[in-house]
Amino acid sequence: MEDPSGENRLPDSADDEVAELELTDGDILDAMAHIPGYLDITTEDFRTIYRLAHRHALGRLFGNVRAANLMRAGIKPLLPDMPLDAAAKALVDSGFKALPVVDAEGRAVGMLTETDFLKRLKVDTFLELLLNMLDASFEFKHRCHETPVSAAMTSPAVTVSGDAGIGEIIGAFHKHPGRGMPVVDNGGRLLGLLLRKDFFSAYHLENLR
Repeated sequence: MEDPSGENRLPDSADDEVAELELTDGDILDAMAHIPGYLDITTEDFRTIYRLAHRHALGRLFGNVRAANLMRAGIKPLLPDMPLDAAAKALVDSGFKALPVVDAEGRAVGMLTETDFLKRLKVDTFLELLLNMLDASFEFKHRCHETPVSAAMTSPAVTVSGDAGIGEIIGAFHKHPGRGMPVVDNGGRLLGLLLRKDFFSAYHLENLR
């Protein structure tokens, strides 16, 4: 079964952005057995219909998804030579768990996260840090005011372009465990910050985490 008109196809930019569930012959035959009457259709015909329906549904639901439409704009990024104590204050003031780090040209070169701070302090969680601080023998040795952001940030940053679609966004989030990532232009310059929670909640994709 072919679709010569192309009416059921998505625009090229959206084609195959989300992987189809692979159907076995057993899956198809079981489904067909639950449909009343006689079906003059092969399992391969069934797969063709499924692929066309899958692409049509993606186009209907997610054809207009773009990172630029979901990102938080007006983000104040960090600079590589900023001391960590100043970066920590910037993180708290921003209300985010991570902020992009940009170079002098505004290109995203990394991300500084709360986890990066924990790594520098040699603990896994803030609760562990708190317990350490409550210990009478604890001595805070890290000199945050002398350590630049570039020494602690995660680099290179995993980024997406402003016109990235759903498949590219999901693929990028799967590449790192962070809660957000920079959205950049064609030159790698920062446009905004795409938060994982904004993306998933906007399209009810919690099952794709």
